[in-house]
Amino acid sequence: MPIFDRFISPSTRAFIKEARKTPNYSSFDMLHGYVYARWTHLYIAIGTGRHPLAKKLAPLAAWVEKQITRGKKQTDENETVSMADTYHGKAVPLATAKTLVNINENIKIPDLEQVVPYKRARALILEHPDHIVALACPCRSAKPNPCLPLDVCLVVGEPFASFVMEHNADKAHWITQQRASEILQEEDQRGHVHHVFFKDAMLGRFYAICNCCSCCCGAMHAHQTGTPMLASSGYVCTVDEDSCSGCLTCQDYCQFDALHTVDFLTQVDESKCMGCGVCVDKCPQEAITLRLDEAKGEPLEIFRLMEKAAG
Repeated sequence: MPIFDRFISPSTRAFIKEARKTPNYSSFDMLHGYVYARWTHLYIAIGTGRHPLAKKLAPLAAWVEKQITRGKKQTDENETVSMADTYHGKAVPLATAKTLVNINENIKIPDLEQVVPYKRARALILEHPDHIVALACPCRSAKPNPCLPLDVCLVVGEPFASFVMEHNADKAHWITQQRASEILQEEDQRGHVHHVFFKDAMLGRFYAICNCCSCCCGAMHAHQTGTPMLASSGYVCTVDEDSCSGCLTCQDYCQFDALHTVDFLTQVDESKCMGCGVCVDKCPQEAITLRLDEAKGEPLEIFRLMEKAAG
């Protein structure tokens, strides 16, 4: 063991070990990932402009963004690389989210180009997937009078779970796979959207499932204001007009403003619908279903993807 490793915590050492095995992962990426995962709440609070230092640090944030995109352009043969390419989420229905927190084997799917339509950060690599940490949501924590509860961000697998737990022990706790499923179910009942998040600095792969509300979520705010960092589930919702009573319940829960009333019936704006499925269970008349839409990309069906990767 190198001498300097003796002064590094086990979780940081594990992160560095994985970083060294990750293709096209630079020293800057490693530093970025370390800062992001160790001081997540400060990072997000500044990034969303909700921290008192946000304005003062705006020039530094702009410089960091420039360095990130410049580095990615070099490794992507000078293609245009946006911030959305380096950090993004994919909306998933409840059943898909539950499947991801109940995997009991390591998974390695290096490229999900059709599932996660971004140039970077689209690997699904799970090591020790039963290691799950519930983290106080950084977006909610940074907002006055946030939605509750706070501990609804699920960090999944290693080296991420142990790293976040060790460095954020006051804001995180270990949970079982069963409890992770319960959190997803409870958040679904509240009408919150499940997003599977990928980040270049987090070894270019999936690392967390967040349960997002449009009032608190920084990613949803960014998406709504022109940074396309959220991908559709691959589904869109469909309304059976013969069953719809026009009660507006589904519209109250839609986080993407994709449902509207026309002639006393709910209509879907498919350009806005992300196929999250929240409205499906909220409809008293069971008039809403999800249907596959090829134009929205492929769904994150983990077992099908595992079979495809194995083949």
